[in-house]
Amino acid sequence: MGRAFTLMLPTFLKDSRIQIKAATDPNVQACEQFEKDFGVKASLSLEEMCANALVDAVYIASPHQLHAEHVQVAARFGKHVWVEKPMAITIDECLQMIEVCRHAQVQLMVGHSHAFDLPVLKTRELIRSKRYGQVKMVTAINFTDFLYRPRRAEELITRLGGGVVFSQGAHQVDVVRMLCGGDVCGVSANAVSWDPKRGSEGAYNALLKFHSGAQASLTYSGYAHFDSNLWMDGVGELGAEDSIFNPAQTRHRLRGIEDAGQEAQLKSARNYGGSQWNNVQAQSSPIQHQHFGPLVVSCEGADLRPTPKGIFIDSDHGHEFMEIDAPLIPRQEVVDEFYAAVVNGQALSHDGAWALGTLEVCLAILKSSETQSTIHQLSHQTELQI
Repeated sequence: MGRAFTLMLPTFLKDSRIQIKAATDPNVQACEQFEKDFGVKASLSLEEMCANALVDAVYIASPHQLHAEHVQVAARFGKHVWVEKPMAITIDECLQMIEVCRHAQVQLMVGHSHAFDLPVLKTRELIRSKRYGQVKMVTAINFTDFLYRPRRAEELITRLGGGVVFSQGAHQVDVVRMLCGGDVCGVSANAVSWDPKRGSEGAYNALLKFHSGAQASLTYSGYAHFDSNLWMDGVGELGAEDSIFNPAQTRHRLRGIEDAGQEAQLKSARNYGGSQWNNVQAQSSPIQHQHFGPLVVSCEGADLRPTPKGIFIDSDHGHEFMEIDAPLIPRQEVVDEFYAAVVNGQALSHDGAWALGTLEVCLAILKSSETQSTIHQLSHQTELQI
């Protein structure tokens, strides 16, 4: 019940298709808050929670390096699984997760990633309509203060799933794979670390080439003083308007922090049930759709630019704007896909095989940067089926 849970909680509270029946967390304070809020059992044991007959599916939002273990436990209890991105931190872990869920005959969905965001899904619909020709190039940019938010120690160690490529690259890669067809055939990248106090890589540039002939340029910085939400009409990643970070405040939070344990405590205080947790925030809805920074999709006949309020279409016929109604429930698209799979038996878009392909690209970004070479050996790419 950490940070990812707090971001999904408004969805769980507002979507009537979701009923919260149990939870598990090693943090006693979080468990006590959960029992107070929901009147049902919170356990320190994952196995005990999964043995609960009232539970149909498990949302797994544990640290990245624990995803594989926790997914396999849930699947062995016959529970459908919704696991946060990144799916895991190694290819072998992903393959094990897929196989265990297949053997248990349970659904495995990976997300939230911003590929679920409705403006991105609507952009994909425009692409699939063939109205503007083939996608030739996608440009994705995001500047944030990610690396200066309080972190646990492993979140700043790349081999343990830390750094921006695993945590943030998964969003960008998922988005551009969805828009370009999914099957990456080449990755050239440079991931950099320029603050020795923060350990792992905090920024990257990557060029992805697709079998379709399209290419995608990805730029991400978690060191930023500039907030690229300014290019999104001031709407923040989570849909709130006038959401621009102050770089002085961001960095000030870490002043006086003397060791990793103290920083981890600061992060824990902001998580569910912590001393800085605000339950009112969990029940508030975003004003606009969520996003992951400026995105331009260059097709043969138009440039498409999804935003929190709709899609700008600059084509051979001029300029137009396709408005998208503001969401009533944040991240409802994620529940739509999971519910359709679990209850109605529909195929998942963001299944294990898809998420494995995204992780493979993230690993290729790191490898390309390390070896200063283009990575062509990608064997787990798949086209989006839906």
